[in-house]
Amino acid sequence: MAGLFSQQAHLYCKARPSYPHELFNFIASKTPCHNLAWDVGTGNGQAAKSLAKLYKDVIATDTSPKQLEFAIAANVPNVRYVCTNPKMSISKLENNVGKESSVDLVTIAQALHWFDDPQNFYQLVKWVLKKPNGVIAAWCYTLPNINSSVDSVFNEYYNVGPYWEPTRKLVDEKYETIDFPFEPCHDNNGPFEFKIEKVMDLGSYFTYLTSLSAYQYAKEKGVELLTDDVIEKFTSAWNEDGKTHKTAIFPIYLRIGKVGSTMLC
Repeated sequence: MAGLFSQQAHLYCKARPSYPHELFNFIASKTPCHNLAWDVGTGNGQAAKSLAKLYKDVIATDTSPKQLEFAIAANVPNVRYVCTNPKMSISKLENNVGKESSVDLVTIAQALHWFDDPQNFYQLVKWVLKKPNGVIAAWCYTLPNINSSVDSVFNEYYNVGPYWEPTRKLVDEKYETIDFPFEPCHDNNGPFEFKIEKVMDLGSYFTYLTSLSAYQYAKEKGVELLTDDVIEKFTSAWNEDGKTHKTAIFPIYLRIGKVGSTMLC
């Protein structure tokens, strides 16, 4: 599925919401030091740019060169972008990110559910995070809430099971059921809820819809999900109150944990 995000990289960059400062402040409050953060699956660098305000250096990696083109264009001086293989060895991790027990924070924004081998990734995380108390934070956001009329049409559009990867259910389940083998660094390791607010007009809302992986996968199969009939339904629901712009609310669900004094198995 990674290739789909390469094909729609420009849409993803344009349509996806930015994450709130409160989210990053909460995460940063859990790391004793703020020297080095590793943002995995950085995409267009949304999370990396925010982390750069709180950490001295940020390494941002992704498997998609096309996504990284948009990230690099932001030109944030203390962020280094690296294109990596989906499966990294310890030696590659050391070359691309850092030595054992050298990273304060690992983040994965809206990407962990796509990982082919999360167990291998977790072992890399446990190797590279500082011990004790290096922190990992993974979050996802779920469906945007506009109003009851638009959301009702969206639910019809969204329920296209054959075109979603099975792991998408982890997002629908708010990361509550995602495998997360780390010690709590708070009262528990979540999920903790935050919210994104993004002002949209109808055009930008349609751009968001076409940036979804299910839309791109269906398109590859020759199926158009955003048909004239669906567009008409969305347009009618959107214009119901006569307002051109609306505020979309995206709920975010965060899992956060730490490594102990020794590598966990």
